[in-house]
Amino acid sequence: MGVTLDHIRGSTFHGRRGAVQNAFRYDVDYLLLDEDTSTRPFWLFSRDRRNIMALHSRDHGGTPGDGFGFDWVRAVMIDKGLMLFLDSRIQLLAQPRIWGRGFNPVSFWLIYGADDTLRIVIAEVNNTFGERHSYLCHKDDFSAIEPADHITADKIFYVSPFQPVEGGYGFRFEVDEERVGIFIDYRSGEDGVFATLTGRREALTDAGILRILLRRPLGFMRVMSLIYWQALRLKIKGALFRRRGTPPSMGVS
Repeated sequence: MGVTLDHIRGSTFHGRRGAVQNAFRYDVDYLLLDEDTSTRPFWLFSRDRRNIMALHSRDHGGTPGDGFGFDWVRAVMIDKGLMLFLDSRIQLLAQPRIWGRGFNPVSFWLIYGADDTLRIVIAEVNNTFGERHSYLCHKDDFSAIEPADHITADKIFYVSPFQPVEGGYGFRFEVDEERVGIFIDYRSGEDGVFATLTGRREALTDAGILRILLRRPLGFMRVMSLIYWQALRLKIKGALFRRRGTPPSMGVS
């Protein structure tokens, strides 16, 4: 299998449950790439250096802005006793920086077995306070993650001031050669949020990057503006505001 550098021209949906309901759907651009992906043919995209579009290792894996990228994933495998996957193929699914700036509410590390089936996913969650926590998702026997599988995790990280730090996530992953589908079902009693990221895969090109810039030229500013716009809508609707507490001491749960 060749080295991947794909553009996911995606759509993200968030639907809130409970007494105060809210829903939105936005277009979003993600990249899916292998560790050994080369940027040599590109004029407009780079890794670990400035360009119109870029992905930086320091943005992912570990402390935001001081991350270790793919090396961090291998360190997690060692820390969790998952030596079987230490030499596995790893892919990163993340939003790139545009014009030097970017913010990823959630990125995903995809870890494959020797038969190239998806076995582990690390959901790397960031909040707007510069904090991060990652959720290690796998089946109990580490067998292949199928589209119908639901993988659960306890919520322990503050993301939105309008949701409690309790309850649990249900993750579902559909990743194949043609498309990406990630479905996150957060529940806390009668409240919660259902969120999705879906889109078709296509090889990234300089022409494709230009089309992204024409459709969504503001990049980071657009992402942050939409986050604060939805927060304002919830505030106006009367959603309970919860103050941020101490983040979890562990980086991965």
